[in-house]
Amino acid sequence: MTIMRGSVMSRETKAAVLCELGKPLQLMSLTLPSLKPGQVLVEMAYSGVCHTQLLEARGRRGLDPHLPHTLGHEGAGTVCEIGPGVEKVKPGDRVVLTWIKGQGQDVPSTQYKSDMGRVNSGAISTFMRHTVTCENRLIPIPETMPLREAALLGCAVPTGSGIIHNAAQVNSGSTIAVFGIGGIGLSVILAAKATAPKMLIAVDVVDAKLRHATQLGATHEINAAKVEALAVLRELTGGRGVDYAIEAAGRRVTMETAFSSVREQGGLCVIAGNLPHGERISIDPFDLIKGKRVIGTWGGETSPDRDIPKYVERYLARELDLESLITHEYSLDQANQALDDLEEGKVGRGIIKF
Repeated sequence: MTIMRGSVMSRETKAAVLCELGKPLQLMSLTLPSLKPGQVLVEMAYSGVCHTQLLEARGRRGLDPHLPHTLGHEGAGTVCEIGPGVEKVKPGDRVVLTWIKGQGQDVPSTQYKSDMGRVNSGAISTFMRHTVTCENRLIPIPETMPLREAALLGCAVPTGSGIIHNAAQVNSGSTIAVFGIGGIGLSVILAAKATAPKMLIAVDVVDAKLRHATQLGATHEINAAKVEALAVLRELTGGRGVDYAIEAAGRRVTMETAFSSVREQGGLCVIAGNLPHGERISIDPFDLIKGKRVIGTWGGETSPDRDIPKYVERYLARELDLESLITHEYSLDQANQALDDLEEGKVGRGIIKF
């Protein structure tokens, strides 16, 4: 069945649904609900695939009281229908879908019907052909912006760029180490390159991902599976340590190494990765006394309505190479393969094409 933009002729759609932790997602038909005030129906074109979905699907975020539920928090598509009170977008608008709250009404959840019963959803889900989201998770974009590249503006790019420009406020001529060369790490590399760093060091355990980082602007590569990363970083910086370390791998040892790698008296470590539920990191508090700093980041402290249009402008001006971030493309029925490839470190940023 087909959904017509502006006038919904059918209330059926397809989605990849998490029904049981640690088990493959199930592709199923869902019945779309009527829109509540503040909600918007979007026809998806592309969805990003993020480590957040991997942690959810593998049960690494702890107990999940919302099963079964939909997944995905980054994408791009076209507005089909709007609920009462929505003013930010209209049917036919092309939009970025982002988990980061922006301006507009916030509707935290919705529910779909299926042959197996109720399927839950948060304010945003993108592993589905049509999705009900809400006004404050959408950013309208011009017709000239390709939806494929626009999908990355929902999480990877605003988080990575926001870390450099908003959270860390990196100065030009700095030494920067990026731990974990996935979608976030590659976005950090792109943004950091624009600051004209003295040294931009990529750290990962996969040679192909390190080569990708170099293509995007990294000046040095460190394969932490082959050498002791902290020792190499200290050697590269004359024993001083880096000015900034950004952790985007989501691993305990990587977070600890990233913090250890920053210089005393002002070095800053930014933690962007997610650890499995219950796992902790350990740092020496004396390092804090010596002036090392560590902060977390919430989507790169992005203000979607302010920042995402800027990224669109930079892309259209050929100043932001979004195409090079995308390494793999999947169909919706390959969603489980996308998660497997992500877990095995095979992808930079993978996307689902509808």
